Amino acid sequence: MYLSSGELLELERTRLDLRARHGIGIDRGRIVREAIAIALAEYDANGEHSVLVRRLASGH
Repeated sequence: MYLSSGELLELERTRLDLRARHGIGIDRGRIVREAIAIALAEYDANGEHSVLVRRLASGH
C-alpha cells in the first residue's frame, strides 16, 4: 500500500489526535485497517450509493 507524504502526515495527525482527545493509543496500521473495514461495510450496505463508489467515480 502506498500513501503520499500528505496522507502519511494526516494519518499521523489523526493518530496523535485520537491519543490526545480520546485516550486511544493505537498505531497507524490499526487506523488504516479500521478505515478499510468501515469503507467496505458501508459499501456492502449502500452499494452504488456508497461513499466509496462516489469518491472513486469522481476521481478522489
